[in-house]
Amino acid sequence: MYIDGQFVESSNGQWIEVLNPSTEEVISRQPEATIEDVNRALDAARAAQKPWAKRPAIERAQYLLKIADGIKNRKDEFVEIIVREQGKTRNWAQVEVDATISYFEYMSTFARHIEGEVIPSDRTNETIILTKRPIGVVAGILPWNFPFFLIARKAGAALITGCTIVLKPSQVTPENCTKLAEVVHNAGVPKGVFNVVTGKGSVIGNEMAGSPKVDLVSVTGSVPAGEKIMEAAAKNITKVSLELGGKAPAIVMDDADLEKSVEWIVDSRIGNNGQICNNVERVYVQNAVADKFTRLLVEKMKSVKVGDPLKDPSVDMGPLVEARALESVSEKVDRAIKQGAKLLCGGHRIGDIGYFYAPTVLGDCTQQMDIIHEETFGPVIPIVKFETLDEAISMANDCEYGLASSIFTNNLNFAVKACKELEFGETYVNREHFEAIQGFHAGVKKSGIGGADGKHGVEEYLVTHVTYLDIY
Repeated sequence: MYIDGQFVESSNGQWIEVLNPSTEEVISRQPEATIEDVNRALDAARAAQKPWAKRPAIERAQYLLKIADGIKNRKDEFVEIIVREQGKTRNWAQVEVDATISYFEYMSTFARHIEGEVIPSDRTNETIILTKRPIGVVAGILPWNFPFFLIARKAGAALITGCTIVLKPSQVTPENCTKLAEVVHNAGVPKGVFNVVTGKGSVIGNEMAGSPKVDLVSVTGSVPAGEKIMEAAAKNITKVSLELGGKAPAIVMDDADLEKSVEWIVDSRIGNNGQICNNVERVYVQNAVADKFTRLLVEKMKSVKVGDPLKDPSVDMGPLVEARALESVSEKVDRAIKQGAKLLCGGHRIGDIGYFYAPTVLGDCTQQMDIIHEETFGPVIPIVKFETLDEAISMANDCEYGLASSIFTNNLNFAVKACKELEFGETYVNREHFEAIQGFHAGVKKSGIGGADGKHGVEEYLVTHVTYLDIY
């Protein structure tokens, strides 16, 4: 682990084994942190925060650029780690590493863009000045699906604003984070500013969230995990920023370019092996084109090449991340079939070694089925038919999640109506589901609180201070 500028083992000497999901082989061991280790990291972050905040923002930005350069110098190594421990295809791992580099570089530009306001006063000779301050110590709890990029999404904004951070990577994919700590260390980032503890979320994640030493808890994970984090943070009224998954609908109108729509939807379903919070999770297709669309979709999904990305860099999709993920996807597909869905392709595990699941399409689905409401987090597309756009929007909104959504149409009126009425933080029109770092990635309903990216994401790490300046 990396605590207060030093690489350390856990205080109890315990370790967690990390598996390659393609082979089920142990590929590394990571320290299993104790509550004592967490508090050492939080104490280091607390001690370092005020001196770090006093540095000019432009100086903090130089450290972010050094981190970005350090990643560039070890890019191939990080790509290899991500492919090995998370099962990403090589192309997706390269995208993730490049996005991480870009994110640190992008966040460095906010050194000159954290701005306040001068507000008119009702009093003679008084000026009201609104300024922004760093919130303080950040606890960043990371997921396994984008384990490297999410480091930058949380730490980049934290460090440029003058916050310090303690990161807890997923116990399934921790190696990339501990290796990044080497880059941070070599960049000369002052001790205590950036810390990494590894271990079980149920132990150290809750300890971080419930600590009075933490000023912001930023979490990407499941709804149950988010609920536990909120509960732990509540006793100290600690601010939380949560991204908790989604059930993204894609609406296909009868005027859409069906070939392109299929391509975009499949890309948005199998991306990262079907394990992205804004993956397409359900498709609503207008009756007039439903048969043709379904035929094209099944053909495309059947053509997806699945395999071990370490052995074959040309595969389109790798494994699910762990055994329980494979079990969960299998159970949800089996249940959908029992409830009346028609299996059009896939629907089974591939091979006996590794957590591979065949790209799957389910036809004859209805809005009442569990597969339409529960997040699948695997390469499964259920199809529901509709007659009118109002009907499709109503079904799309009939969901406890609200992160991403999309519509495929050549009718501007349809596109604008969908963007206005879909109850989701993001709506994509005639393109794949994948956000931009200068946008704002945020959900509504159970998809979370707060958000990330762009200037609005930076605001998550700031608090407002108002000065009433009266000159006699």
